[in-house]
Amino acid sequence: MASSFSPLQVGRLQGLRAQLLRRYEHRTLVSCLSGLYGCRWTRERRERSRKQPEDCCCNKLEGVCLALLVAAFCFTLVFLYFWGQAKNDYNDFDWFTFSTLGFWFPWSLVLLVVAAAFFTYVTVLMLLAVCLLSEGQKLYLHWSHKIGILVSLTFSIVATAVLSDLWSTELTTLLLSFQVTAPFLHVGGVFLLTALSWPVALHFFRMTSRVRGGLILGFYLSFLSVLYLVPLGLYSPCIKEVGTLGPPPALIGHRGAPMLAPENTLMSFEKAVETGSEGLETDVTISVDGVPFLMHDQTLRRTTNVQHVFPNRTNTAASLFSWSELQSLNAGAWFLSSDPFSTAGSLSAEERLRATQQPVCSLQAFLQLAAQTEQLVIFDLYRPPRGHPFRDSWIHRTLEVIHNESSINSSQVLWLPSDLRSLVHLSDPSLQQTSGSRLPPEDLQRNNILRLNLHYSDMSTQSPSAYSAGNVSTNLYVVTQPWLFSLAWCSGVQSVTTNNPQLLSSIAAPLFLMSPEEYNLMWILTDLLSLLLIVLFFIFHWWRERGLAFCSGTEVSLDNGTYRKFKAEMSDIWSVSSINSQAERTSNLATVTQH
Repeated sequence: MASSFSPLQVGRLQGLRAQLLRRYEHRTLVSCLSGLYGCRWTRERRERSRKQPEDCCCNKLEGVCLALLVAAFCFTLVFLYFWGQAKNDYNDFDWFTFSTLGFWFPWSLVLLVVAAAFFTYVTVLMLLAVCLLSEGQKLYLHWSHKIGILVSLTFSIVATAVLSDLWSTELTTLLLSFQVTAPFLHVGGVFLLTALSWPVALHFFRMTSRVRGGLILGFYLSFLSVLYLVPLGLYSPCIKEVGTLGPPPALIGHRGAPMLAPENTLMSFEKAVETGSEGLETDVTISVDGVPFLMHDQTLRRTTNVQHVFPNRTNTAASLFSWSELQSLNAGAWFLSSDPFSTAGSLSAEERLRATQQPVCSLQAFLQLAAQTEQLVIFDLYRPPRGHPFRDSWIHRTLEVIHNESSINSSQVLWLPSDLRSLVHLSDPSLQQTSGSRLPPEDLQRNNILRLNLHYSDMSTQSPSAYSAGNVSTNLYVVTQPWLFSLAWCSGVQSVTTNNPQLLSSIAAPLFLMSPEEYNLMWILTDLLSLLLIVLFFIFHWWRERGLAFCSGTEVSLDNGTYRKFKAEMSDIWSVSSINSQAERTSNLATVTQH
């Protein structure tokens, strides 16, 4: 009885092994892939696109197109990441386009959507190409896709070059973002290369040309080795020893809370106080009759209705208006119509009504609010143009408002203007002298500078600690995104100027914060798991290719991505199984008859 079951068991095991080794036809899948990639929907055209094992994956023209596709994928990915990280400065970009084009529109979001669309399109083509190669098909890219690839590649290169030239600080933003995202980008890169090891191993063992296969494998393993060792050169201030993290930076509302109310209005500053700001930032210019008021732009066009009230003075400098004329303007309705941060929809009906009624704010009213709420204040002071009555006395007039027309304590004022600094310090030593230039600590102490007000692109881990040792604190502007706030926190910055105090005040701990031990564990486990999976993938494909050749007994030729010999082999195997089963039933019947 045992000997009668042995052939059956062997047949079943051989059938299972052949099923595991077998490459199945995916005619429907190949039809869809070929149709989407090269518009080859008919069977005859797909037959011509099938390649033999010794064939190359494409002709020279298609090879160039494939190289352009890979380049387009890389450039669109880089630009999408670059512009995604630049979100902190979208408002500055939109303000720049407004000053150039003359009307407000969220061009930054349009650029982000276009970049995402191009990247998605190129990524889909890349996936189609990889799938077609895995199915043993030659690549024939349709002419419309070739044009699309060229457009995507051109857009990414030109957009990156233009923005890098006009907005060079964003390159620094890109480098800063790597300090917090690089550890996680490394994990993502390892995952991607691990997934690519499957088709690499498949084609390596399929290729008849060992030279070509060796080049592909060598390139892949070289890139993989470099990626495994990248963490040795990574630096992130958010990888810190437990207990070494300092307090979070204090928040200074940039023109108030401009996401919740019209900028540089009392409503905006009140919102900033409500959301946890410890200081208020603004911009001050002086009217033609000597009243300091709050206005960031050189003209009134963007943030008031001057084009309706004074249509002939739309482009006139703001400082050439009298205070009575400024009081006749509406400084809030533009916020609802332009919606610069796409946040106006979150306002209640009462808040929307209040926003539309905001007037131009004077420096005196601003300082009174800061005095009542015990807020620090910092402001840029614009010197009036030539011919202005207060061209040479603009600093004196501003000090008069601080000392005589408001109840604010001088120690609450971070005095930023560099003009006549020594005289200002002599007249009022209580003012906190603040510099907008990055100077050595010794020079700052010599000039009685207590604070630095720097653009966030000047951030480094060494500077805050070095300046703190000299009793000089550092403020960075304008920090809006949580990742940038987290980086400033980990770097030891004392305060940041922000458009988004309502969000940053809710962050309890820096994003991406981890100890060196936790990061080393993540790095080692990621690399080891990746290496294990890659080895398993290569062993599997080696075993399968050798098994296919062994089962067929001869060199195997492809037919629609499958091996012709399998059908006959499977029929023979199951025929043996059927004969053994029939013999077993006949033997059992004869035994019963004898009894």
